[in-house]
Amino acid sequence: MLEAHVADELLAAARQARERAYAPYSNFAVGAAALCADGRVFGGCNIENGAFGPTVCAERVAMFSAVAAGCRDIRAVAVVGEPERLLTPCGVCRQVMAELAPEAEVVMEGGGERLVMTVAELLPEPFELRTERGRTTR
Repeated sequence: MLEAHVADELLAAARQARERAYAPYSNFAVGAAALCADGRVFGGCNIENGAFGPTVCAERVAMFSAVAAGCRDIRAVAVVGEPERLLTPCGVCRQVMAELAPEAEVVMEGGGERLVMTVAELLPEPFELRTERGRTTR
C-alpha cells in the first residue's frame, strides 16, 4: 500500500507536470507522475496534436519517460486533471499500465476526492499476447 506522504509527493509531481501540458484544442490539461522502485519520479503531461490521433495522454508520457530512462519497475502512477473533478485514466492508458506497471497503484485526485486503485482493479481483464502454451509474452 502506498504511504500517504509518498502519494502526496507523487500527486505534487503530477500537478507540476500538468502545468506543462500542451492542450490548445481541448483546453483540458492533465498531469501524471510515475514512481519507479528505485525512487525516481517521471512526470508527464498530455500533448495534443491537430490531427488528434497523435495526441498522447499524460499517464503514457510519464510511463514512457520512465521506461526510456531504464525503469522497468513502475510502482505507482498519479494522475490529476481539473482540480474540480476526479480524473481516472482512459482505457488506452489502463492497457499500457497493465503491461508496463501491472503491480502499480494508481492515485487519482480531484474535486476534493482522492482515489487509490491497483491497475488490476482499473482493468481486470487486460489484453495480453499469449503463446501456444498460454504463457504471456512480453
